[in-house]
Amino acid sequence: GLQRDRFLPFIDFIRERMVVRSMWDSTTDYRLVQGNNKAKGVYFVGKKKGKEDFDAVFESLTDGTKVESTNLTTTGRLVLIPKASMSKGVARFTFQDLCTKALGAADYLVIGHTFHTVFVENIPTLSRDEINWVRRFILFVDSMYESHVKLIVHAQTQPESIFVVDLEDESCDEVFAFDRTRSRLEEMRSQQYLQKRWKAGEITTTKEK
Repeated sequence: GLQRDRFLPFIDFIRERMVVRSMWDSTTDYRLVQGNNKAKGVYFVGKKKGKEDFDAVFESLTDGTKVESTNLTTTGRLVLIPKASMSKGVARFTFQDLCTKALGAADYLVIGHTFHTVFVENIPTLSRDEINWVRRFILFVDSMYESHVKLIVHAQTQPESIFVVDLEDESCDEVFAFDRTRSRLEEMRSQQYLQKRWKAGEITTTKEK
């Protein structure tokens, strides 16, 4: 760069006088940590602007690396990952990929143990008519939360309005379970959560043919 001969001695001076922290070794992506409480770049609402911002964060975090489909192996079966940058540890799904298909806890956990950042788009407003989708979404969020995954969301509405149901209906157990999910989605937007260390796992991956 410009005036390299002057800049290099300054680097040595910094190393002698200060404690140097490696950003490369950190499991926190500080591009996602903004503001005092909630990060602005992890939960997006709206068809146009929200989707554009969601896409922009994905482009930023994959940083021009190869994005392709792949498979993860768990309990003798393959879990399809529609879009992933393996080198960056980032995966991308639609809500339909994750919650309208017959996936379970083991499938979600293998995702959480392989990717430190997971994007989910097109999360709709749900009701009791989609109760199986609701159950899978609850299980998915729990799995990402327990793995300390950075969850980047594009949804139709805010967390408190994703599951629309009569709160007085005590026959619907998912009302109480989703209250925890809503709370976790809110927490996963916080600076404190985004600075947590990702709980990675040793998972075998095979590329889709």
